[in-house]
Amino acid sequence: MCTRSIKLIAFDLDGTLLDSAPDLAVAVDLAMQAMHRPRVTEAQVRTWLGNGADNLVARALSQNMVVDASLSEESKTQARAHFDHYYAECGHTKSALYPKVKETLQALHDDGYQLAIVTNKPSQFVPEILSQQGLEGLFVDVLGGDTLPKIKPDPMPLNHLLDKHQLATTEMIMIGDSKNDILAAKNAGVISVALPYGYNHGEPIQLANPDHLLDDLSYLPKLLTLL
Repeated sequence: MCTRSIKLIAFDLDGTLLDSAPDLAVAVDLAMQAMHRPRVTEAQVRTWLGNGADNLVARALSQNMVVDASLSEESKTQARAHFDHYYAECGHTKSALYPKVKETLQALHDDGYQLAIVTNKPSQFVPEILSQQGLEGLFVDVLGGDTLPKIKPDPMPLNHLLDKHQLATTEMIMIGDSKNDILAAKNAGVISVALPYGYNHGEPIQLANPDHLLDDLSYLPKLLTLL
């Protein structure tokens, strides 16, 4: 069993454990076609990810990272409904775990660490994705973008885990690929660990000043022995 200082490890999902951009891009593109809007590419979608589905479709409608202030709430709501439909329909067949993720998560679980998912992705899609990737049963909590009133970079999801599991801030870390993950960790007062290969709006994750930067998830167990 785990007897070290870190008790719970919170993981982002998209861009951290899972490369989901190909399926997300298909769903967003089909949503834009349904709205008779310009189509979008996977490359564009990769730069728009990280702030939840509402922001993703609003950026697609705007064809820009900065959302067009003139967009109507009706158009954003319609685009989100189309996105949800197409994303559910896609079956997530193009998504794949990053290298060494599954074996590292299993090893951490077996070593007694509590693992949690803290994602801005709509929660309705998360259980199926975890099941498809063989990760069901590894996590004590799965928080989606609509589980609580606020999402990352707000600290609410991490504070929820700290309170629920009665942990000190020194007993939990947050692993992510974007500045939203790093800011959420900083705002909650927990250690932040970044991975460099995800969806950080096209910016190097080093600019977010994470406490630790790992080349891939397989380096995490060694880091944990030092914390």
